[in-house]
Amino acid sequence: MCGIAGYTHTNRYPDEDLIRGITNLIRHRGPDQQGVYISEGISLGAVRLKIIDLDGGHQPMQSEDGRTVLVYNGEIYNYREIRENLAHRGHRFQSNSDTEVVLRAFLEWDTASFERLKGMFALALWQEPGQRLVLARDRMGIKPLYYSRQAGQIYFGSELKVLLAHPAISRTLDLAALDQYLSLNYVPCPRTLIQGIEKLPPGHLLEWKAGKQNLHPFWELKFRPEEDLKEEEATERLDGLLRQSVREHLISDVPLGIWLSGGVDSSTIVHYAAAESSQPLKTFSISFRGRSFDEGRYFRAVAERYSTQHYEFDLSRDLKLEETIRQFAQFADEPCGDSSSLPVWYLSKLCRQHVTVALSGEGADELFGGYLTFQADRLARLMHSVPATLRQSALNAAHRCLPVSEDKIGLEYMVKRFLEGTFLSPFERHCYWNGTFSEAQKRELCRFEREPGWRIEFLAEGLRSLGKLNRFLCFDQRYYLADDILAKVDRMSMAHSLEIVEFAAGMPESFKIRDRQQKYLLKRLMRDRLPRQILARKKIGFDIPAHDWLRRELRPLLLEELSPSAVSRTGLFRPETIQKWIRDHLEGRINIGFHLWGLLILFLWMKKWEIVPQPQKLEDPAQLVCLGTSSPTP
Repeated sequence: MCGIAGYTHTNRYPDEDLIRGITNLIRHRGPDQQGVYISEGISLGAVRLKIIDLDGGHQPMQSEDGRTVLVYNGEIYNYREIRENLAHRGHRFQSNSDTEVVLRAFLEWDTASFERLKGMFALALWQEPGQRLVLARDRMGIKPLYYSRQAGQIYFGSELKVLLAHPAISRTLDLAALDQYLSLNYVPCPRTLIQGIEKLPPGHLLEWKAGKQNLHPFWELKFRPEEDLKEEEATERLDGLLRQSVREHLISDVPLGIWLSGGVDSSTIVHYAAAESSQPLKTFSISFRGRSFDEGRYFRAVAERYSTQHYEFDLSRDLKLEETIRQFAQFADEPCGDSSSLPVWYLSKLCRQHVTVALSGEGADELFGGYLTFQADRLARLMHSVPATLRQSALNAAHRCLPVSEDKIGLEYMVKRFLEGTFLSPFERHCYWNGTFSEAQKRELCRFEREPGWRIEFLAEGLRSLGKLNRFLCFDQRYYLADDILAKVDRMSMAHSLEIVEFAAGMPESFKIRDRQQKYLLKRLMRDRLPRQILARKKIGFDIPAHDWLRRELRPLLLEELSPSAVSRTGLFRPETIQKWIRDHLEGRINIGFHLWGLLILFLWMKKWEIVPQPQKLEDPAQLVCLGTSSPTP
């Protein structure tokens, strides 16, 4: 994965132990090499997981004259092409790494170089002349980059913990961001849950000099459908782009594997990777043996067809779930209310035993229209012809009559969420179906003063002019993909070849969803290539059975961390509300497991990092205390 850290200062004799200690906090991201650069104006740190040029590419990397320094996290797929261009312009390379290509491209074209980089990256470039710092993040936000401005200086890093470790950074909770977290399960860019710390938006660069900054995009995705595009031509173009993208992602000097769920997206990657690889592929999966939502028969069929070396981890067996979940607070940085973080954790652990780098299918749903919410929106628009009183009666009947299911996402849960969504605006219901707490539930839950100005509609500003489907796809790519999906995965993904992203944005909406078929064009392309059951199966998703686990295996952890005394100490939430929800959930009257999961992860994170709420905005600031009882452990 690699990782970077740094901060500006005006110290003639900066504290070397501080930058080394901060860099050491992210050593899990880059166990192969670690280094720092220190001058009067800046301290930089980098850790490296070696993927390309195992002997070269050490970081921080300096230009020959020592005037420009780079720390970089990522991989550039077209680095050979750029390297050849630079060589023609007189550059002489000392290594075969893409890191040196990034540095020399900047020396040649300055910030215009970022437009040429195809891949994933988060980087910092420091120029001693003029004391200039440049931060940049890849187009889709695959690699994370946090930053904060304090007293004329700037602090940044691949993870929140490197900023929290600096004595200049306070740990005050951003209550507006907390409001967003409760709705969405994540905090949309640029906010974080820490006041004063932001995420650099995808496709943006930030220039800092003498305490002043300039933040602006170097790339923006345009949704301009080619309405005259023929289906046959689109299929051929998609075939070529997928082949090229997977080929580029397979460039590596270390063992590489593929995360295989048995869905269309990951199975498509296996198909193209098998055609490009001369060696058997290594594939990795998570199973829930014996459960209705187990995907084992699907991914095993794909593994068998392509003769992969297949590994799987069974999440239905007796696991040390509580111990693992407590570790989330250390490595998650921002709490992610998305319960699929847990299987990703186990899958990464399994994968790391056999390979260094993994490909996943994340991103295809946001590009090609793979989520059920897109279909649900169509139905919701039709439901608006039904009087609100009748819809409310149907919702009341669902609450009275539908039995609470033990399934991961049961029929009663989907019916209730859908009907509740019909009373919301299009963007609000889209987010509600993917998120957790409704506005009514937040009013019942929260004791802090919520900002009336924040609404999901403001996040969607400027998207209403797009087509009925594209506006949701654009929203999900801008926020859900970068701040939820990729934040938990932080791996390579098939959909993040720039050409595929731009091609999908330019496809007519009917090529994405047609009638009731989602990802129409992708499935058309793969219909004679993948096993039939892969194309015909229902989308299951990668979540855990949160409702069930919180009633059983995770019940002690839930009752401990969300006890009345623990909730009261924060001053943020009403203990009686949470206790009622817990009681109703445990007794099987409601399924609110995803809501409780999000709160559980939030409380564990706050306690671990000693996060302090904002006392001036609480209803009863006298009850405010710091949640943490000890200093965070690196």
